[in-house]
Amino acid sequence: MDIVDLHDPQRVNRTPDETMTLLSSGNFIQDEFKISTVELRLYLENTDEKLGDYSLITSFVETDKGTVEMVYDEGYRGQDSLKRASEFLTSNLGISGLILRSVISLRGKTS
Repeated sequence: MDIVDLHDPQRVNRTPDETMTLLSSGNFIQDEFKISTVELRLYLENTDEKLGDYSLITSFVETDKGTVEMVYDEGYRGQDSLKRASEFLTSNLGISGLILRSVISLRGKTS
């Protein structure tokens, strides 16, 4: 089962402009879900002359029971927004929260 947990799923109906893999070992277990990949994905939506690029950053979690893509952050975040988001997640134990949110979403859709 593939879940796109966004108000407008068409926003991510294309190849991301950039991705950053946070976990790819494939041997992490959360409850009964085997997590194989955790990524952040950047979609540049438009550019403002003064504010710069409008970034939609999503989290993408792949499990043995499906995938979940959901909004992580969005807005005019300046240069290297994906790298800064990734550094924040990895330095503040945010990856486990992303995984848990995704598992909860998958569990809700499959039950």
